[in-house]
Amino acid sequence: MAQLLLLNKPFNVLCQFTDNEGRKTLADYVNTPNVYPAGRLDYDSEGLVLLTDSGALQARIADPKNKMVKTYWVQVEGSPDDNQLDALRKGVTLSDGPTRPAKVAIIEAPDIWDRSPPIRQRANDFTTWLQIEISEGRNRQVRRMTAHIGHPTLRLVRVAIGPWSLDGIKQPGTSHAVEVHLPKTMKTKETHPRRTQTRNGAGSHRKSNRPPKRKS
Repeated sequence: MAQLLLLNKPFNVLCQFTDNEGRKTLADYVNTPNVYPAGRLDYDSEGLVLLTDSGALQARIADPKNKMVKTYWVQVEGSPDDNQLDALRKGVTLSDGPTRPAKVAIIEAPDIWDRSPPIRQRANDFTTWLQIEISEGRNRQVRRMTAHIGHPTLRLVRVAIGPWSLDGIKQPGTSHAVEVHLPKTMKTKETHPRRTQTRNGAGSHRKSNRPPKRKS
């Protein structure tokens, strides 16, 4: 059995355990030792992050070849029309190539926590909430997709990765753990989870097996 921690990552928190610039990291919210992120979520995005102590499970979740669907609630500027939404559904061409077709729908404003700080919005500005499902994990992909159709993202919340979701984890910074049964073929290939690599070369590893201390 592999351990899987489901965390509701707050806004402006790095998806790693260390930072040389004093920003908040996963270490401020995760006390469980020997777990590492399976994939990433941008500093300025919120929502579900999965952490595991299993290298096989980490690869299964994070490897784009496995096409695990990720679901986002996205608040965008203005109101995209049908043609613009259809473009996202068919796939748009970004600077790093065309995207796979996405599932996109307009939704009511979700009943979720207030962001702190809130988005910058003038009183008369109109915004729209979208639910977007993709099976890729490119850098800032959803934000680039909505910008491509002329509706920049104001707020982005990841609510599900494959079968795992934020159900029961409604407050930022909270988490719960589950056990995941690994098929025998995955067990034979079991490795330690890999630390994520940041742009400045620093990884998300910890210096010891003890839980990280919370900042006071």
